[in-house]
Amino acid sequence: MKTPLGNLTHPFLDEDGDKLREECGVFGVINAADASAATALGLHALQHRGQEAAGIVAWDGAEFRARRGLGHVAENFSSAEAIAELPGHMAAGHVRYSTTGGAGLRNVQPLYADLASGGFAVAHNGNISNAGKLREELVQRGAIFQSTSDTEVIIHLVATSRYPTIVDRLVDALRLLEGAYALIVMTPEGMIACRDPLGIRPLVMGRIGDAIAFASESVAFDVVGAEMVREVEPGELIRVDYDGNVDSLHPFGTHKPRPCIFEHVYFSRPDSFFAGRSVYEARKAIGAELAKEKPVEADLVVPVPDSGVPAAIGYAQEAGIPFELGIIRSHYVGRTFIQPSDGARHAGVKRKHNANRKLVEGKRIVLIDDSIVRGTTSMQIVEMMRDAGAKEVHFRVASPPTAHSCYYGVDTPERSKLLAARMDVEPMREFIKADSLAFVSIDGLYRAVGEKPRVKECPQFCDACFTGDYPTSLTDLNRRDDKQKQLAFPVNKVA
Repeated sequence: MKTPLGNLTHPFLDEDGDKLREECGVFGVINAADASAATALGLHALQHRGQEAAGIVAWDGAEFRARRGLGHVAENFSSAEAIAELPGHMAAGHVRYSTTGGAGLRNVQPLYADLASGGFAVAHNGNISNAGKLREELVQRGAIFQSTSDTEVIIHLVATSRYPTIVDRLVDALRLLEGAYALIVMTPEGMIACRDPLGIRPLVMGRIGDAIAFASESVAFDVVGAEMVREVEPGELIRVDYDGNVDSLHPFGTHKPRPCIFEHVYFSRPDSFFAGRSVYEARKAIGAELAKEKPVEADLVVPVPDSGVPAAIGYAQEAGIPFELGIIRSHYVGRTFIQPSDGARHAGVKRKHNANRKLVEGKRIVLIDDSIVRGTTSMQIVEMMRDAGAKEVHFRVASPPTAHSCYYGVDTPERSKLLAARMDVEPMREFIKADSLAFVSIDGLYRAVGEKPRVKECPQFCDACFTGDYPTSLTDLNRRDDKQKQLAFPVNKVA
């Protein structure tokens, strides 16, 4: 996994310190008079899901046109001239951080190719966990890759499929994949949206008059004035043509869904709906569960902004402790200010967060955050509270300990860099220098999002970052581990 600047899991370069980051957001619309403009607006609402690069591909009835760029949506698609370059009634867009393949303009999506059947563009949110193996097989068969993205594997698999229709070719390709994907595909025949059989990554469908839209989150529909229709079901493939016909296919059989539970914890915007529930209400409920499970005597409940705010409200309401903004966040700190040095990392936290000294001085504080990843930012926030005169600093986390890496489209460090993979809770408390530290339980998290306690034999969500229970095979990871073992312990051949 790489950061936006290409350094391997470098904690100094993470825009949000040591937060987990969702990697991509997708938006597409067909049969809209201003398809590219609507797509740009939808991507703007999804900007939190990826801030490294943005791209839009449009179909004008005769040819596909593309515009891609590094940086935010506003930097690339805010002008009338940019939108005018992308005419047509169908468009799809993508915002990204780099996962498989890393940074660089050649990996900015949607990816496009001219196939024998015509143009083919794809925007992908997720990660294909056997992409490396498939790529090697395709290269051996003569495929020439133009990017290092796992998404391009899908294009080559579609191109080499022998089925007669584009839908059949896409299904044929997807049957070979393992991992997570939410796809928006454009062809001269129309738009196709599909979601992996476990529904790990989110995808929703909406309507704007006669137009049909798809997006990673429902909040994108609010921005473009679309009505939320429903979630794309796990394993569902939806085909929309230019006459407005909408066909739903389920070519992968029936599977027990495993949507990513971290969408509720952090990834989705709080004004979105995920898995049938308001994200904001779910986060408040997580905070309430945390207060029930891990109470502490204190004077104030203080969120680590902005992601800790809803959970802190829920904690404060359940515990009967006043909620206060004891930390003020600056929203104008960009990546360009952050430099890879210990001093600059600490200064970066100071620039982004500042203690509300008059409020916290002499008080017993409960800090609420959504997660602890490497622990560096948490340690600095605790130190900031103490420097501001807090009498006690108690840290409460609105998720279980993050002890395992994600291989489904989330930028997590190597497991050795995760604090919870190296330490139990008490050593973690000592590391961040809090008076106490506690996490919501996995069952408490499930209750908060409206589920029964976790079913060990068949969990209701993908929660592998907490439990290590991965819902799919991890072919590329296992191949890498096997290769490392062979290098570490070579087999001596006997003559």
